[in-house]
Amino acid sequence: MIPKRILIVDDEENFRHMLTVILKKEHYDVETASNGEEGLKKMVLSTFDQILCDIRMPQMDGMEFLREAQKKGMNVTIIMMSAYGTMDTAIEAMKLGAYDYISKPFKPDEIILTLKKAEERERLKRENELLREEVQKEYSFKNIISKNEKMQSIFEVIRKVAPYKSTILITGESGTGKELIARALHYNSDRSHSPFIAVNCGAIPENLLESELFGHVKGAFTDAIRTKKGLFEEADGGTLFLDEIGELPSQLQVKLLRVLQDGEIRKVGESKSLQIDVRIITATAKDLIKEVNEGRFREDLFYRLNVLPITIPPLRERKEDIPLLVTHFINKYI
Repeated sequence: MIPKRILIVDDEENFRHMLTVILKKEHYDVETASNGEEGLKKMVLSTFDQILCDIRMPQMDGMEFLREAQKKGMNVTIIMMSAYGTMDTAIEAMKLGAYDYISKPFKPDEIILTLKKAEERERLKRENELLREEVQKEYSFKNIISKNEKMQSIFEVIRKVAPYKSTILITGESGTGKELIARALHYNSDRSHSPFIAVNCGAIPENLLESELFGHVKGAFTDAIRTKKGLFEEADGGTLFLDEIGELPSQLQVKLLRVLQDGEIRKVGESKSLQIDVRIITATAKDLIKEVNEGRFREDLFYRLNVLPITIPPLRERKEDIPLLVTHFINKYI
């Protein structure tokens, strides 16, 4: 295993030596600098996994070092150290981009634990980034398998409309891949690093659906033992996919219309509204125009949802895709 590289930036030579001995015993590769300026020069010439930096130093102190590292876009975990620090100093260091703050004098175990925690955070961040990349790759419209002319037109629509916040209504029979299209719209948009949350409006009991979508405050009803975020709030900054929108009860159709009009939600039992930024994509296997004509779905909500309609043809209308899909699933599962 390649040892982690650490830069110690401190003006006290004895302290640098002591800390170097501790870290080398833990198999770290250590370099040192006597002030912030020297530390920045070493960061330009070499790559470090973590930096331990004192706050009080001549020429360039730790806070200025932090500012300069941020300005230069040096993406490295920086842990501040000081024998004179206060809580205000620690907070200021965190605001400037420090990962953590540790007070001198400290025991060897304290600094090792702090470094290990930082390493674990970076590992989780990398895993998360890789996972996002894989998800984006999986749900790229390029990976939705079809050579059908109608489907190719849908891919072109996704390319054009993915960057915008406009609501989209996806229609098609069960099993045609409506959620796949919704995910492709999300992961090819600027919202791709924010949540994509899918909910089937027909799968949740009517008496629970309002709380599930909008959340509730403690005491709003008998079982509301604590305040709960709804799916709209969970999806803030991202996309909320409402599948089987034709099953949405009439009173919730009114609330959804208000969300689309005002960009606000109100939790069950709450008197204040909360501003949210959510792209809404809906889907249905029903004929919503028929539902509107028969009075089961609000006409004004339908037109709000149907800003950009996408209709997915069933597989029986694109038989040329069957060999492609057979080959895909053989390669995937065998």
